[in-house]
Amino acid sequence: MAADRCRPRVLLLTSGPVDGGLGGDTDLAMALARGIPDVRYHWFRKWPRPDARVRDLPGAPVPLVSLDGVPRLPERMQAAAVGTVLTRRSDLVHAVLTIGSGFPRFSRVWPRLLGGTPVLHTVPGVMDPALLAQCRPLGPTVALSEVTAQALRTAGFEDVRVIPPVVPLDAWPRRPRPSTDPPTVLVTGHHDEGGGAEEAVASAAVASRAGARFRLVLALRDRPGQDTRARERALRAGAARAGLPETEVLGHVDDMHGLLAAADVLLYVPRVLGGKADIPLTVLQALATGRPVILSELPQFEPLHDTVVRATPGDCLGTGRLLSQLWQRPGWWQQLAERGRAAVEEHYGEARFLSQYTRLYQELLP
Repeated sequence: MAADRCRPRVLLLTSGPVDGGLGGDTDLAMALARGIPDVRYHWFRKWPRPDARVRDLPGAPVPLVSLDGVPRLPERMQAAAVGTVLTRRSDLVHAVLTIGSGFPRFSRVWPRLLGGTPVLHTVPGVMDPALLAQCRPLGPTVALSEVTAQALRTAGFEDVRVIPPVVPLDAWPRRPRPSTDPPTVLVTGHHDEGGGAEEAVASAAVASRAGARFRLVLALRDRPGQDTRARERALRAGAARAGLPETEVLGHVDDMHGLLAAADVLLYVPRVLGGKADIPLTVLQALATGRPVILSELPQFEPLHDTVVRATPGDCLGTGRLLSQLWQRPGWWQQLAERGRAAVEEHYGEARFLSQYTRLYQELLP
């Protein structure tokens, strides 16, 4: 216990419980809590029913009243209020917060409540780049890609670093190609405008008309306030009209490991990211698993180079042809699977991620 008290106290400030669902912000927070042993973290968890994923998470859990952990307004208000108290008891605040509509106001109010405690802000994503002009930096800022880092610098964030996201390689081993018939095309993302779900259905229809046989599975998460059932009904109806009867639309998925292991290809073709991480975690998990990814040619995805198949945003005809070619060329599928796994091992493993954050902590801790 004495040794525990000597370790620096770090508040992991998230918008809600870290066990509130699978997302770039919560996965980053949990990777930090599991991987940096020389600090004592405080982090938020659900109450009264915490998730099993955080049962062995190191540090001191702080309960927030929440049934499902989704960071709606009550969860965000609790996180801000409890975070204000804990900040004054901490040696460092590490905020892992997406820049959304409420962040500009938060960025102006929060510094008044810090009491001199240093802050490091990791930005998993930016909902709308226009918001950046209204924001104030909380302290040194970490972006997940150079594209977002440059946007932050242009908006007046002076001290911006780039640390790519992380995939725990032991938790995401490479899997052999499934032998199911028909094979599965997996689509992931959110029910966002321009998020790529409709484009994925249209692209799949092109591949199907070209003779490719597959089952389409859309695993899409909702945002607070959305009419998710209506959106799911619209996607099913659109798939039926496009001649894709074997289409399944899912919501939250508890077993993403199993879903990726059963898939042959990940299709992620948004026109805009809309708050998703610069390289969404599911994309990296698919590459780690050995699944080829067809990905929109957005500037945030540039670091992946030739490890993915690039598709022009909104070009459903061209994307469908690429999807069809993956079935026709098994050697290409194998080559992409090998490249994807190798890229994750080299650039997105835990050792590099943790060493970069450890150096930042040493720089900022008193």
